[in-house]
Amino acid sequence: MPTGPETLGGHQHDHGPDGQPPSDDLFSESFWDERYGSRPAIWSGNPNPQFVSEAANLDPGHALDAGCGEGADAIWLAARGWRVTAVDISTVALGRGRAHAEEVGDDVAARITWQQVDLRTWEPEAQTYDLVSAQFMQLPPRERASFFNRLAAGVAHGGTLLIVGHSPSDMQTTARRPQWPELFFTADEIASVLDPTLWSIAVNVSRPREAQDPDGGPVTVHDEVVATRRS
Repeated sequence: MPTGPETLGGHQHDHGPDGQPPSDDLFSESFWDERYGSRPAIWSGNPNPQFVSEAANLDPGHALDAGCGEGADAIWLAARGWRVTAVDISTVALGRGRAHAEEVGDDVAARITWQQVDLRTWEPEAQTYDLVSAQFMQLPPRERASFFNRLAAGVAHGGTLLIVGHSPSDMQTTARRPQWPELFFTADEIASVLDPTLWSIAVNVSRPREAQDPDGGPVTVHDEVVATRRS
């Protein structure tokens, strides 16, 4: 259920275009199945660039890709020897990811387990994964801290938690972004919910990258990036 790099709407306002906060329907299985089913592909098919930058030097192990979408990050990991549990709310997205993995090769497909879950409530098995990644999971504030803490609980000792999200500074760009300001968060906000006695933060930054606006023109966007290691 990622809402990023090409995402849910246009410019931002106070709450949404009708002045209301996002409804629960926006995060439902039916919404995302319909969205994925509306086009042959929603995302680019390439792994997220901040994810690649932070994960490239990690030793392969067992990874959790939370909100895997059409599976580009999971496939990138599996091609580098990782075992991957790829979870998403949309069965359409999961089926698409599984098909893409099979196109890459049987050895890659065999390393990925695809699982339909609702990440607003799902809990990964505790202290299991060497890498837990959540890319552009833009949940409302009332659910966000709980979500990131549940993901953190799934990281094994010595493992890495990697979270990337849209920066609040992007609310004024022409790039496609959610229409609700409350869905944005900063790296500092994510770092603040983690127990400092358990986590060593390696990256806590708002990082620019070049993207395109809906008309294909160049635009600079900013990603909030947190990479932290469990002691």
